[in-house]
Amino acid sequence: MPKVAVFNMEGKQVGELELNDAIFGVEVNQDLMHKVVLSQLANARQGTVATKTRGLVSGGGRKPWRQKGTGRARQGSTRSPQWVGGGVVFGPTPRDYSYRLPKKARRAALKSALSAKVAAGNIVVLDELKVAEPKTKVLANMLKALDVQKPLLVTAEWDTNVELSARNIPGAVVAKSVGLNVYDILNSQKLVMTKDAVTKLEEVLV
Repeated sequence: MPKVAVFNMEGKQVGELELNDAIFGVEVNQDLMHKVVLSQLANARQGTVATKTRGLVSGGGRKPWRQKGTGRARQGSTRSPQWVGGGVVFGPTPRDYSYRLPKKARRAALKSALSAKVAAGNIVVLDELKVAEPKTKVLANMLKALDVQKPLLVTAEWDTNVELSARNIPGAVVAKSVGLNVYDILNSQKLVMTKDAVTKLEEVLV
């Protein structure tokens, strides 16, 4: 089982924690993680962009000039694609980009992402993460003591004070252990978890 150091909010080591091999020590599957990240990004797309085809643009019902005898090219409508103000050919229309991957695949990718962070030494475990009131300075000092930039802060339960304190720190993201996703893990430089968050995650994923 991989072992990691446990720190307090002052950046001092206060113990060690053994992580579950079935979650934090699996073989990293880059291809699967890539597929899950693509799925997440696709699901986040709005898909509301729209253009008007020649049938949707108003006007253009009358033939601009007669078919023959003018010396100009024949035209049937001022809303044809070659006209300024005409319709768009093969333009984007509103669509749903989302798709779902199997639950087993999503779980396996999450375990791969967590294992990759452990293997790279980019995981920090805290004995607790408590902020009495929303203060960015408290979290900023903690991250400075731990020498962490662009962290993903993971707590067992949602803490509004932590979320508000981290809001002004560049690159910092706050998440619950149950709502962890592959993109946020891979997009962060360091994964900062509380001991309670690790325990809860192991309960859910084992």
